[in-house]
This record gives sequence, structure tokens and C-alpha cells, in this order.
Amino acid sequence: MINIALLKKANANRWQDMRVTTSLVPMIDKTSSRLVDPDAKARYVAVSDKTGIPWFVIAVIHEREASQSWRANLAQGDPWAAVSVHVPKGRGPFKSWEDAAIDALVNCAPHAAKWSDWTAGGAFTLLEEYNGLGYAARGRPSPYVWASTNQYVKGKFIADGHYDPNAIDHQLGCAALLGRMAQMDPTISFADIDEDEHQLQAEAA
Repeated sequence: MINIALLKKANANRWQDMRVTTSLVPMIDKTSSRLVDPDAKARYVAVSDKTGIPWFVIAVIHEREASQSWRANLAQGDPWAAVSVHVPKGRGPFKSWEDAAIDALVNCAPHAAKWSDWTAGGAFTLLEEYNGLGYAARGRPSPYVWASTNQYVKGKFIADGHYDPNAIDHQLGCAALLGRMAQMDPTISFADIDEDEHQLQAEAA
């Protein structure tokens, strides 16, 4: 059983200590520019309004799951106009990318629309849950979040349930993207840690 309070604390600490991989800065900049583009942002905000999830969190999920393809489902990257064949299977078809995204965030595990902790540690933990907690179970940082930073070196699930400790995730991680996106769009920010969260972190220490 994963201790979510401890995972939030670990992810908050990783965020504080994070440095992006220098050689990947041009790719991070190019991708981040796509994600904060006003037309893209408007579509993410529309889904945010229906789910309560910050638009920039939706944006990095879209990038990780589907390389920001507007023809692909936020849930797993399958075409939203057809019934999905990858986990979560059997979703769709949908009328639009937005409808598919709302379904993914509301009706599919980890039911992200029910999440309420949008501090840095909370947001990165939700993103990690979206991909699965197999890395946390091994005491390893999730490449879904931390790839392309100093917080991740190697180790990757190359298939469902098949972990290769030497495989490397070459996709850009959510944290590296969000760090650059926040520089490009000053409306992007994480919630402050409230007193209840301070207490939870103290108990987890």
C-alpha cells in the first residue's frame, strides 16, 4: 500500500531540487510553447471548467498520453472517435476531444476530477497516479513526472506490469514541462500548502 502523504512529500521535495537536463532545453521550450498556446489553452480551460482540474495539469497529461494530438483520447492516446482498445478499454466513441477528456478525468481511474490537492506535491502525485503507482511501489521516481530532469535516471515499465530497471523513458516529464510553462504563462502556479497539509507532512516525516 502506497502512503500517499509520503509520496506527496517526496514529490514536493523533488520539485524543489529539480533541474532540467540541459541538452533537452530546446525540446522542452518547443513543447511548452505548444502547450501554452492560446488556442490550446482555451481548450484545456474548457475541460478544466467542467472537471476542476487545473488546465496546465490537463495539458501535460495530453502531451504525455498523446503528444498533444487533438484526435487522441486523454485517457490513453487512442482515437477518441472510436472505442478504445488500450487501458482504459471500451471508452467511446466520443463527439469531441473535450468530451473524451472529460470522460477520462471524471469516469476513469484515478478519477482525477475528485482530486483536490493542487499544491506542487499534490499535483505531481496525481500525475503519477494517472500513470500508475508502480514506480512508487519500487521507491523510484516516476519518469511520467520526472523524466528529462536530474530526479530521474532510468527504469521504466515497458509494458503493463513489466518493469525494466535499465530502460530509459525518453519522453519529456511533466515536471520539466510545467516548470518551463510557468515561465511562459504567469497564470500557472500551484496552490500553497495549508495548515492541514503541513500537519499531514509532519505526520508523514
